[in-house]
Amino acid sequence: MPECRYKSRPMPRRVGTWKRMVTLKMGENEHNTTGWDREQVRREAERSRGGAQHAQGQRGGQPRRRRKKRGNPILSFLIYIVFVVVSSALLAGIGWLLANDLCALNKDMAEATIEVTKEDNVNSVAAKLKDAGLIEYKWFFKLFAWVSNADEKIGEGTYTLSTDMDYRALIVGMMSKTGQNLTAETVKVTIPEGYSVAQIIRLLAEKGVNTEEALTEAAASHKYTEYEFVDNENLGNISRLEGYLYPDTYEFYVGEKASNALGRLLKNFSLKMDEEMLELIENSGYSMKEILTIASLIERETDGSDRSTIASVIYNRINNPGYETGGLLQIDAALVYATGHTELTDEDKAVDSPYNLYTHKGLPPTPIANPGMAAIKAALQPATTDYYYYVLGKDGKHIFSKTYSEHQQVIASLG
Repeated sequence: MPECRYKSRPMPRRVGTWKRMVTLKMGENEHNTTGWDREQVRREAERSRGGAQHAQGQRGGQPRRRRKKRGNPILSFLIYIVFVVVSSALLAGIGWLLANDLCALNKDMAEATIEVTKEDNVNSVAAKLKDAGLIEYKWFFKLFAWVSNADEKIGEGTYTLSTDMDYRALIVGMMSKTGQNLTAETVKVTIPEGYSVAQIIRLLAEKGVNTEEALTEAAASHKYTEYEFVDNENLGNISRLEGYLYPDTYEFYVGEKASNALGRLLKNFSLKMDEEMLELIENSGYSMKEILTIASLIERETDGSDRSTIASVIYNRINNPGYETGGLLQIDAALVYATGHTELTDEDKAVDSPYNLYTHKGLPPTPIANPGMAAIKAALQPATTDYYYYVLGKDGKHIFSKTYSEHQQVIASLG
């Protein structure tokens, strides 16, 4: 194969052309020196800003903080002094007011009666003192009471206090006369209608109010001088309270003073004898004791359905002593009260006792039980009948008769 040879040709030099280009370029630069300097300054500034931003990024991207200008130190000190003085004055004024209330200083003399009940606590007692004008700051008294354990000292009762008594004196002035306090254990007891004093005493003892011996002693011998209806002269017998221990539901302290426990029932009776009741008693022609005696006989004889009718039998016999009943009430309940026997015998009916209404005319010497309000009202407002007798039927209801012969026929029919 024939050899082909390639022979390179040399590039021609255009020396003159390059020289002209270089000459032109240099000529342009000579005429644009100012533009070149400005462009160079711009590029240098951009590089500086880029470096600063890069450094700032290296420091966590947080902007540089500007240094605060320092205020006038003398002015700052003066403001601080004024603040301290004003605050001290305010605190001193408040402290002085609280001290006046705590120590009973600068108060006008005044007295007030405060009643503390079982339902009260330190908060309600403080409210009563505030309302009575004995203290100014209820919250401050409560704080003092908390610090001094006042709930273990203040007890139920009625107290006469005054504005010259400081907080401690007020608490001491409300100390329980019964030995109980606001945190003492209590027990609720319901006294049934028709219970005698002896039955009430046993019930209270069973509930832990006090011992039977202490309650019996209080009933027989304690002088309840605040109640005119109680016989405080002839002491020694519990029957003196018969009829006045009002049957109701009470809340007693466990271990409460015996005389105070019985006093609750007497107080309740006193409250029930309001103006309306006292007026009815006065217009009846009988004394309160006689009305209560009649009411107690009704209470022990009735099932609750025929109170006013039984009351009419009692009044018919009392008011008509010449009738065939001869003025004898012949009520078994009175003899049961005297003998303690629930089943009466012929010997019981012959016993010599003022409570034996088979042999003694008129009413027994005392009530035989403690009647409720319904029985008391029946005694004050009896039905109008001609009945003189009644006997218990087979259905547990009383059958009433006008004459003795009718009464005997009813008894015979009952077998």
